[in-house]
Amino acid sequence: MLTVIGEALVDVVSKRGQEPRAHAGGSPMNVAVGLARLGHEVQFLGRYGEDEYGTQVEAHLRDNGVLLPFDADTRPTSVAEAVIGEDGAATYDFQLDWSLDLSDEQLAELLRDTSLLHVGSIGAMLEPGASKVLHAVEQAHRSALISYDPNCRPSIIPDSSDARARAEQLVALADVVKASDEDLLWLYPHRSVEESAGAWLKAGAELVVVTRGPLGPWARTRATGPRGVEVPAARTTVVDTVGAGDSFMAALLGWLTDHGYTGAPARERIDNLDEQQVGELLRYAAAAAGVTVSRAGADLPRKDELPAP
Repeated sequence: MLTVIGEALVDVVSKRGQEPRAHAGGSPMNVAVGLARLGHEVQFLGRYGEDEYGTQVEAHLRDNGVLLPFDADTRPTSVAEAVIGEDGAATYDFQLDWSLDLSDEQLAELLRDTSLLHVGSIGAMLEPGASKVLHAVEQAHRSALISYDPNCRPSIIPDSSDARARAEQLVALADVVKASDEDLLWLYPHRSVEESAGAWLKAGAELVVVTRGPLGPWARTRATGPRGVEVPAARTTVVDTVGAGDSFMAALLGWLTDHGYTGAPARERIDNLDEQQVGELLRYAAAAAGVTVSRAGADLPRKDELPAP
């Protein structure tokens, strides 16, 4: 069982000359859907309301085969208003309610059979839910592989020092960390992306992956050395970038799962991924992101749309 914890919301996407369109979204929710579309059993722990948007979120998750262990609540579903620029890049404005109303006992039971736990984005930064996410990671760390994507949102967590402290708490417990170059430069403006990735390896991560838009992804483990490994971005026509990073994250985790890198014992093996293995992983994840940016919204690929992992 793979588990994803974090926010679910609706992206209301606006593009010049077009009517706004509402898509179910939220970074962790997208990752859960992406993993399910790649053929993995995954449960999603996140809240949404009983309103129209919540119904849309729940239908999207269930239609894609994601397991939902608890029901909608009575609070409004969170909304992200995304405006797409001429270059296809999205800027966001959020109306959020992030919490996770589970007791420690309920959370422990839901995590009992988890071999991989993914957390990140708003769900790992915004209180009151962020503390519950950290507790879940601490609980799962003994038996599960942990992955983390900070997916920083300065409009929600404007204090970079607070965001940095929260990110570093999770990096110290995580095995696989993916961040964009924009994330790292916002969190650590006075050092290079490569230096920040190296610092996260020293802090506890076994694999640090950095997405760099059109430059393509770069990653390193201790086995690759500080030079790391980079591959080109997938060649495609960009419609918009909504969900690109989440698609990359889902495929990255899917590749690791397909190759048996789950559960706490996999930590040492991930630490020893060499240049060839890291290159294969990055190409697979980049291909997934390339599919997503070629179509509107966070429409992540299915297994038959990608090369064999």
